Amino acid sequence: MTRNARIVATAMHAPERIVPNAWFDKQLGEDVGTWLENNLTIKERRWCGPDESTADLVTACAKPLLEKAGLQASDMDLIIVATDTPEYISPSTASVVQDRLGASGAGTFDVNTACAGFVTALDMGAKYIRGDERYTNVMVIGAYAMSKYLNLNDKKTVTLFADGAAGVILQATTTDRGWQAAQLHTEGQYADWMGIYGGASKQPVTAEMVAAGDHQLRFVRKFPKEINPTTWSRMVRETVTEAGYKLEDLTQIFFTQININSIRETLELLGLPETKTHCVMDRYGYTGSACIPMCLAEADAWGKLKPGDLVVFMGSGGGLAFACAAFTW
Repeated sequence: MTRNARIVATAMHAPERIVPNAWFDKQLGEDVGTWLENNLTIKERRWCGPDESTADLVTACAKPLLEKAGLQASDMDLIIVATDTPEYISPSTASVVQDRLGASGAGTFDVNTACAGFVTALDMGAKYIRGDERYTNVMVIGAYAMSKYLNLNDKKTVTLFADGAAGVILQATTTDRGWQAAQLHTEGQYADWMGIYGGASKQPVTAEMVAAGDHQLRFVRKFPKEINPTTWSRMVRETVTEAGYKLEDLTQIFFTQININSIRETLELLGLPETKTHCVMDRYGYTGSACIPMCLAEADAWGKLKPGDLVVFMGSGGGLAFACAAFTW
């Protein structure tokens, strides 16, 4: 039987510091909390402490992942970290985590497709297992420490973005459970519309750059309102069809947690009820590459998934990058 990759463990980790909407009301000098809760469902989020970084979040997530899978760090063949807030520009965050875990037999690399990163990395990890017998256990973690890059006076970004890490362990199987289909899509013409544009080769760190705030996250232009629901619904339909299923077969779709209204509109376009998704943005804000696996880990912990269920991951982020993948549980 064809070798496949299935998810055998999920876990998540969020920083201890809770930042409620009331903090922003005081910081910005106006009531933003009411709008955030009424329009985005966000009540609070988690931010890293001063000495806490992306590698800390990933490591704190990786340890319970190993425990839940009943594996040791030495059993890992590959560690993939999906993030656009890496520990360093170079080397990779995954290499730092490999050393901290003592996973000396694991290869490592980071993936940066912004907030589509986890789904992209999940697909890559599954295909390593499917295509090469040297890979049996692959750890895939999405992580975000975007609070490090926020302008505390920019209400467009500071109230939305937050920190966390979550992920899975993929394991080789000879059953038909696991990876079913996936696709990537990018609208590169939007690459300059939102991002962190200072601090890399295009614009190295200078005092002038820091003074202008170019080392922080910026919304440069407003994205078309319809782009996520339109693209998400198309990609979900195509991926489910390619996997040999129908939309009504879906148990859960885990979406990028950027906007609850985009999620609701997508479900409406697909003809599916809100019970078919799980959201965490009300308590954790927007955690980029971590948000989809955070939804998965919580849904798993809450008993929402059972063997054989069809689950779909639909991610999107700056670039604009999109990634969709279907797995059977």
